[in-house]
Amino acid sequence: MEKDGVTFYTLEEVKQHNTSTDSWLVIHDRVYDISSFLEEHPGGEEVLLEQAGADATESFEDVGHSLDAREMLQQYLIGELHMDDRRKENKVGY
Repeated sequence: MEKDGVTFYTLEEVKQHNTSTDSWLVIHDRVYDISSFLEEHPGGEEVLLEQAGADATESFEDVGHSLDAREMLQQYLIGELHMDDRRKENKVGY
């Protein structure tokens, strides 16, 4: 679904992208296609594959990624999580 130039994905759609050749994940309600980044990830592709197809916000924050890592995410951004699938605490103001 697209609205105002932003593509929205449901968690159900994200869940379908959980393989080493097709990996999506959600971080802070944004959807990223990290398929091409798996082999480059400093922590190894296994840690990303464990999160593939799911909301990885907590894991991403627990690791304490650098500002560079956060900026790097932008090149993999493909859309946002559909409003109905966002966590309750993230819906405030919508």
